[in-house]
Amino acid sequence: MKEQPQMTLEDVRARTKERMEKVISDFRHVLAGVRTGRASVGLLEGIKVEYYGTLTPLNQLATLHVPEPSLITVQPWDVSQIGAIEKAIRSSDLGLNPTNDGRIIRVPIPPLTEQRRKELVRHVNHLAEEHRVAIRNIRRDANEAIKKMTKDKLISEDDERRALDEIQKLTKTYIEKIDQMAEAKEKEILEV
Repeated sequence: MKEQPQMTLEDVRARTKERMEKVISDFRHVLAGVRTGRASVGLLEGIKVEYYGTLTPLNQLATLHVPEPSLITVQPWDVSQIGAIEKAIRSSDLGLNPTNDGRIIRVPIPPLTEQRRKELVRHVNHLAEEHRVAIRNIRRDANEAIKKMTKDKLISEDDERRALDEIQKLTKTYIEKIDQMAEAKEKEILEV
């Protein structure tokens, strides 16, 4: 049986950074789906349509377009699916009311009420906290790997201290990125 190659501090650092980048990328993706007062094709990104027995993402069945700030148009490539697409948009939890003229679906984006804006801000803050926790969990995993390396006498205590400080700085940087993204989304939601 072949022995696993030893992980180096550089491997731990690189893996930690890569995992934290994935959390940021996921947060960016999740925020795109949070509704603001403005129309955005990202709003309909999570919608799946029943297409010949298969749940298919809406953007694989139609062209999505934002001709004006409060309207999204959906132009199906297969016009026979217009009813299924309209039904999928209506039954999503976005509270949208699409209409169609037989060729194209128009999805007006109603203005958000003050109460709905506050709910969305709370939702964004909750998502941000979930992603902060994910970053902290990655930090914990990295710290455990570093401490194990010290215990196995692969690195010195000085190297351990430096590596733990570096991981902490990385964690702080990524948590600040999450905070900035959440703050920007909050401003966007509260903008009337």
